[in-house]
Amino acid sequence: MENAIQDFIDHLHKDKQTSQNTEISYKRDLKKLASFLLENGIGAFTDATRTNLDAFVSYMEKKDFAASTISRNVASVRALYQYLFRERLIEDNPAEGLKPPRVEKKIPEILSVREVDKLLCQPDTKTPKGLRDKAMLELLYATGMRVSELIHLELDSVNLSLGYITCQENGRERVIPINHASRQALERYLENARDTLLKGTQTTSLFTNCSGHAMSRQGFWKMLKGYAKTAGIKGDITPHTLRHSFAAHLLQNGADIKSVQEMLGHSDISTTQVYLQFNTRKIRDVYINSHPRNKSD
Repeated sequence: MENAIQDFIDHLHKDKQTSQNTEISYKRDLKKLASFLLENGIGAFTDATRTNLDAFVSYMEKKDFAASTISRNVASVRALYQYLFRERLIEDNPAEGLKPPRVEKKIPEILSVREVDKLLCQPDTKTPKGLRDKAMLELLYATGMRVSELIHLELDSVNLSLGYITCQENGRERVIPINHASRQALERYLENARDTLLKGTQTTSLFTNCSGHAMSRQGFWKMLKGYAKTAGIKGDITPHTLRHSFAAHLLQNGADIKSVQEMLGHSDISTTQVYLQFNTRKIRDVYINSHPRNKSD
């Protein structure tokens, strides 16, 4: 079954241009299914029946896997069997109609505009490190990029004269406009900090650490948490918190959901629609505070 999984992953990479993280997730889920089938005397995916796949879902439920994890596993199983069916390796698709447990979409944690302002004011812009940190934080909030996209930006990803950033991942390109604050922070970083941080080394990476090497995901997480603490922001803030805040704040201020979807790089608009809940909450508050019949004498 190992070979079948790899063939499927190669298909995803070549034909669907999936990201490395997506492929790792599929592989992990399908290895779990393979182990379950082997333990039940089934040596190939093509020999599994619908009863076996239902049993796999029940097994995960009994093991108290999170509903979101089971849902992702089911999606991986369905994708595998759709591939096997299209390749005519099976005559019938046993995963057709296979359903995961219902998953309630959690409302993502976001920062208020005031909290974002406090966070972005924390870096000491009198130092090269502070200028870099200020540019990274401003850019993350200005674009809603994933932290992996942020740290993999290169010098030619930035067009300051026209005001946009180009994100590239597995052949897919996304152009995102940037605001005045992030442009200014980037200009100051590039003019007054980057060469100092490089310490004579050469790299095309936009952001580097204090040793002149490309900034790491772990380094950025540590930096962000430090600034959140000094800003007095409570809760477990992550780079994705700024991504969520970017989307929610845009919608609250009148952006259309399709544009926000494109800026976030969501393939499915339903993923973006979760942020509409924040907009609904704002509309409700405006109604309560503004409608004359809501005011008591």
